[in-house]
Amino acid sequence: MIWYDCYRKAVGLVITMKYGFVRVAAASPELRVADVNFNTGKIIELIDEASKNHVEFIVFPELCVTGYTCGDLFMKETLIEAAKEALIKIAQATAGSSMVSVIGLPLNISGRLYDCAAVLQNRKILGIVPKSYLPNYSEFYEGRWFTAADQLDEKEICLGDSIVPAGTDLIFAARGREELKFGVEICEDLWSLVPPSCYQAQAGAVLLFNLSASNELVCKADFRRDLVKSQSSRCVAGYVYSSANCCESSTDLVFGGHLLIAENGNVLKESERFFFENKLVTADIDMDRLSYNRRIIGPSRRKTGDRGFRVVYFDPADEYLPDTLHRSINKNPFIPLNDADMDLRCKEILSMQTCGLIKRISHTKSEKLVIGISGGLDSTLAFIVATRAMEKLGLPYSNVHAITMPGFGTTDRTYDNALSLIKEYNATLKVVDIKDACLKHFEDIGHDKDVHDITYENVQARERTQILMDYANKISGLVIGTGDLSELALGWCTYNGDHMSMYGVNAGIPKTLVRYIIRWYADNEAGEEVARILHDILDTPVSPELLPPSKSGQITQKTEEVLGPYEVHDFFLFYMQSWGAGPAKLLYLARQAFKDQYSPEQLKNWLVIFFKRFFSQQFKRSCMPDGPKVGTVSLSPRGDWKMPSDAAVDLWLSELENNSSLRSE
Repeated sequence: MIWYDCYRKAVGLVITMKYGFVRVAAASPELRVADVNFNTGKIIELIDEASKNHVEFIVFPELCVTGYTCGDLFMKETLIEAAKEALIKIAQATAGSSMVSVIGLPLNISGRLYDCAAVLQNRKILGIVPKSYLPNYSEFYEGRWFTAADQLDEKEICLGDSIVPAGTDLIFAARGREELKFGVEICEDLWSLVPPSCYQAQAGAVLLFNLSASNELVCKADFRRDLVKSQSSRCVAGYVYSSANCCESSTDLVFGGHLLIAENGNVLKESERFFFENKLVTADIDMDRLSYNRRIIGPSRRKTGDRGFRVVYFDPADEYLPDTLHRSINKNPFIPLNDADMDLRCKEILSMQTCGLIKRISHTKSEKLVIGISGGLDSTLAFIVATRAMEKLGLPYSNVHAITMPGFGTTDRTYDNALSLIKEYNATLKVVDIKDACLKHFEDIGHDKDVHDITYENVQARERTQILMDYANKISGLVIGTGDLSELALGWCTYNGDHMSMYGVNAGIPKTLVRYIIRWYADNEAGEEVARILHDILDTPVSPELLPPSKSGQITQKTEEVLGPYEVHDFFLFYMQSWGAGPAKLLYLARQAFKDQYSPEQLKNWLVIFFKRFFSQQFKRSCMPDGPKVGTVSLSPRGDWKMPSDAAVDLWLSELENNSSLRSE
């Protein structure tokens, strides 16, 4: 088998998956208990439907060929032989298709009956996996009919004209792409103390399939869903779960047909329960993401002994890039999708920020905080965290020394909001107009004050930081940084200016999430007047306010007009760092997420900006101040992100330029 794979690679026959997605399906067919012919027809119908939808792997329920609830009919030769013949017929029905089908049926092997999963592709039976753990408690009596997998001595069995590998030690791998591996377990296997899928994942299986016939009880669906999510997370895998539906016997139980597809702890698709007709749910699982996450945690996931898995090879599906993915791509991945989760997220993050700051205050024994307030989003959030820390420490708000420093670009709106917010909390207010100091500095370094370039802007930022640092020294206080995760990613801060502080409370929070946290605080913790001020701050355009305003006093320097929308850059940041997506995939995902909002040309232009700035600005992150990590993405050089400051961006940009599928349409 090894020589064959090498040959395929040598002659270029290896087929790759576009952007790493594979399409999977969980299916539950209409059935009649013990009516094998009827059930076979319905299974084939679903196989055909899935194949037309470019599904690469389809999983059916446990014992779907006969029905799970046959009882003592499982002892009858008539039923068992019919199931075996049906298996051959279903295998033949897959002729010409590269889709892998996994179906459940009883098989008589050397006089013992096993509850099995059969893996089929293109007329072939690739392997048979028997059930390891047989429930024999409460309403379950599987031990009455079936034998557990550990009693199977045969490594191969005869089915039709073929000799087929059998056992729980089978891992299925794509020829020429061995990282695409899957394993199979059956129902109760998942509920066991150590599911077989754990060992399969250790052996390299990235997809895990479960054929089930789990009956319904009050609240059982929630537990079942949590099991699937948890196992997909524990194994860093895609997990496809298919269960028997209402067509099973209702003599004593009701079956609901729960279909679940999960990826690394997240449910991608889930069916409604309680149906009688054919049901198929599909989703696209991101294999690249799973491989990336496994590389990150690889050293901590050692194998526990050599379990001696045998590898069964199958042919990967032809390359297929769908116009629309069968999964949602959240365009605001840092933002929870529902209000209840959003409330919990905002409260939790504020608590983490506050506790991080309290620890720093306690350690340094410095009870006074110094913070620059501009009337913008980031400094507002940092101020909120500072006041909450004072509350929890039982210290007065006056220990927060809030300094507002109007410069050449400060507008009345932001200035008034900054003053009003500080006064509402009775924090210690200090106003320092920096214009004269900056003009003197321009004169000292020979810079024309009418040339509004990077020097013009950075002089103001560094003057403000100098004031904050020196004032903190004067009162023995701590300078609280206001910069957020998005600004760190893009380097949108002045080196040794607003880039520097003694503790950066916003360092782990992306710009898109900053808005939500402030809004949550305004609506849930703030008083009426503070809430009014905060909502006006939320409605103010994002700007460093370093360039003069318009004649009417409006902000002229808008960050997102220069960089592009923060929601797009936060999108790139999340999927690059959390999913490991490269340039081509990032643009593909962005086109999916923002297809009704931004053009492909805009997205590509902003992605080029993102990569150029992300690489060129690493030196700012390499010496960034301490600050708490609050989510899955962090750019701290002491934590998640260790990157050389002189790394080249060329490879990433060339991928965008050279990939024909990404060129402007």
